[in-house]
Amino acid sequence: MTFFGFLDFGVKELIETLLIAGILYYLYTLIRGTFAISVFFGLIIIFFVNALVSVLGLTTINFILMRITDVGILALVILFQPEIRKLLYRIGQNTTLDRFFKTNESNTLIEEVIAAVKNMSRVKTGALIVFARSSSLQDLVDVGKKLDAVVSSELLETIFNRETPLHDGAVVIRDDRIVAASCYLPISQNPNISSVFGTRHRAAVGISETNNVFVLIVSEETGRISIAKNGSLTSGLTIQKLRKEMEENIGKEPQGDTVSFSESKKD
Repeated sequence: MTFFGFLDFGVKELIETLLIAGILYYLYTLIRGTFAISVFFGLIIIFFVNALVSVLGLTTINFILMRITDVGILALVILFQPEIRKLLYRIGQNTTLDRFFKTNESNTLIEEVIAAVKNMSRVKTGALIVFARSSSLQDLVDVGKKLDAVVSSELLETIFNRETPLHDGAVVIRDDRIVAASCYLPISQNPNISSVFGTRHRAAVGISETNNVFVLIVSEETGRISIAKNGSLTSGLTIQKLRKEMEENIGKEPQGDTVSFSESKKD
């Protein structure tokens, strides 16, 4: 079957094209937000230049570029070995079997975080926890203290303990793991934020204004629990309300874009 008189392009070729496009888009979503995307576009440019010099008949330049490409592919495999390993790991994470267990993993994560928040709120330990979507906030993770740890209440309490070097800044949780600590967030410049809110709360609002994240804050002054999403800050949550908010937002797209601010003491 042919769709175009001058092209041998039928249903088989269409399916093949869609599959290739889908795979390329999926690979792009996996490396988006990392410096590997720049290298990817660099390779695309080299291939286009190589094709151009071939058409123009510049054999010497074509020979050099071909050798660079041959060696470059091997060098990239060696250079990006950690990224390739992470890529394969993330592909494995997106299997049907992984999605089957995802609900239980999220429930475990929520309970561990709530247990830590309950203790930190009681003793007035300040905390700032950002729940990021896959492949997001990589720039913040890169400049923070990288971790790769299972989420547990003990670890979170240890990180935010005033005596530890990592307590200042935010913890980033992504794909149900603590990926970084001591991450510094952009401060919101919204003039509608009450002056009673300090840097920790303003940072939570700031990161939620420009990123699809859910942020949890514990006040060091009062022990009050707050959350931020879509540029909106809600303060004074009970543990029951926090659990409901986390169940509705962790792993889901935040709804709405209303900006509202509730008052609490300065932190």
